Amino acid sequence: MEAIMVDFDRLDEQLVHALQVDGRASFSRIAAVLGASDRTIARRYHRLRETGAVRVVAVPSSPRLGWVDWLVRIQCAPDSAVAVAAAMARRDDTSWVYLTSGGLEVTCITHTQSQRAPLLQKLPRGPRITSVTAQCMLRAVAGTAGWSGRTTALTEEQVDRLRMPAPEYDVPLELTAQDQRLMAELAKDARAAYPALAAATGMPESTVRRRLGELLRAGAMYLDVEADPMLFGYATEAILWMSVAPSALTTVADALTQHPEIAYAAAVTGATNLFGFVVCADPDALYDYLSERIGTLPGITHIETVPLTTTVKRAGTLLPRR
Repeated sequence: MEAIMVDFDRLDEQLVHALQVDGRASFSRIAAVLGASDRTIARRYHRLRETGAVRVVAVPSSPRLGWVDWLVRIQCAPDSAVAVAAAMARRDDTSWVYLTSGGLEVTCITHTQSQRAPLLQKLPRGPRITSVTAQCMLRAVAGTAGWSGRTTALTEEQVDRLRMPAPEYDVPLELTAQDQRLMAELAKDARAAYPALAAATGMPESTVRRRLGELLRAGAMYLDVEADPMLFGYATEAILWMSVAPSALTTVADALTQHPEIAYAAAVTGATNLFGFVVCADPDALYDYLSERIGTLPGITHIETVPLTTTVKRAGTLLPRR
């Protein structure tokens, strides 16, 4: 996925922040909070959406659904990584598919229905694949509310006016086939209108409206904004594979929540037991972050820095190339 060139100003930043707070907030509600007209907000959103710069998607909540997420690294021959990444991105059970290490490695997240569900049969095989590793994701420790680099444009008062009710995790949850169809459509466009969702799922519009609200309230899914960091002036992305002394894991994880460079981090199984996705302005800024901030945290014994080459797929479904 190439960087998308589009005009992006302060109002656009505020719009993206508003959508991160409530991905299905009406244009009129967002406009009232931002002090702009409904038509202006609608026009701005459609321009960003149609150019592929911004997309709101629904993401299944693996812990709530009893799913297990796996972080997979696939090392490939130079002429096969692009094809492997494309094949992994086409799968419904994958997200965050990247080409890394100059195009020699594919990194992605894949989901299984339970910890004992077979994983190996999901993974690609072939003579051009030199190694595959999979690490179970134990707990997200940073970035669970979205990358802070795109959520600084609104005041606390504005956020409070848009904030969705907190999920009710004690509500019984059982997904039906209709729920799965609805969630699949929302993974393409979480702002799709109720009539369009009804037509795509074969459900009455009233049922779609009711069930969508119930799934959000139950925490079965959450709404996320996909936006290229380049829009915010961040051109360098990398994955950090960190080895941390178990006794220091919580302390390091807590520290990462205060680092604006960390878009997401999770504790995982394996020798590199902490995974981080870092976003910086340029390679020089990444150097400063590694040497002056994360590299000084007690308990980290090793860091492997893997530059991100291409984003093939983010949280939602794969979109056709533009």
